[in-house]
Amino acid sequence: MSARVASALAAAAAAGALLYLSAKYLSRRRRLSIAKSEATSPASSSDSGPPEELGTDKCVKCIDVLFDDDAQADAGSAPAGMIGWTRDNNRSTKREAVLPWDDYFMAVAVLSSYRSKDPNRQVGACIVNPTKRIVGIGYNGFPVGCGDDALPWGRGTPGGSSLDTKYPYVCHAEMNAIMNKNCESLDGCKMYVTLFPCNECAKLIIQSRVTEVVYCSDRYHATESMTASRRMLSLANVKTRRFSSTNRINAIDFNNVDPA
Repeated sequence: MSARVASALAAAAAAGALLYLSAKYLSRRRRLSIAKSEATSPASSSDSGPPEELGTDKCVKCIDVLFDDDAQADAGSAPAGMIGWTRDNNRSTKREAVLPWDDYFMAVAVLSSYRSKDPNRQVGACIVNPTKRIVGIGYNGFPVGCGDDALPWGRGTPGGSSLDTKYPYVCHAEMNAIMNKNCESLDGCKMYVTLFPCNECAKLIIQSRVTEVVYCSDRYHATESMTASRRMLSLANVKTRRFSSTNRINAIDFNNVDPA
């Protein structure tokens, strides 16, 4: 196994494990709170939509878990929120309040976005094969070998050169997830991405034989790039659907670990 493949597998396993442990806080006496997006219809360029600027307090709302105030710990249970513990040590049946697969994989995409250095837009992507195995993860950033401080991160100014902006240089999350794949083919796979893919990423998705795209935000729905993207994805029979969930996932506190 190559170092790149091993690294991708390790990253996927780590991200999945962290989010699983976060979800594991739920018990039979807790409820999953409704976390509806602000917008439910296709967004325009001015639409608030689900926040796609991940890594900010605004976006963390999308992956916040709320617990019932009256959910008290059983005698002998760990403190609330302890990683790796439930709050019902006496239960002998399986937990029912577990993350659905869609939420799990979109949460991995969100978690991946926190690795992005882009000060304006952090995007994450997660590719899953038909057997629900993560086979690729990516986030937006500069190409390998191009230092994070060597190229501009700005969006530019009116009349300025595009070479002084990030746009000619940044690799999108979808591209990086595809290039980081840990399998021979992505034929039949599904991609979870926090922002609807642009026309350039749509080409890569189609050429990679990905068959479905699940996205969180469609903020730039009305732009020509997104129109071209939807046109190509439709012609290539790549299914697209907006992510919808009633769940919230708690932020992970790495300091709250079972000392044993």
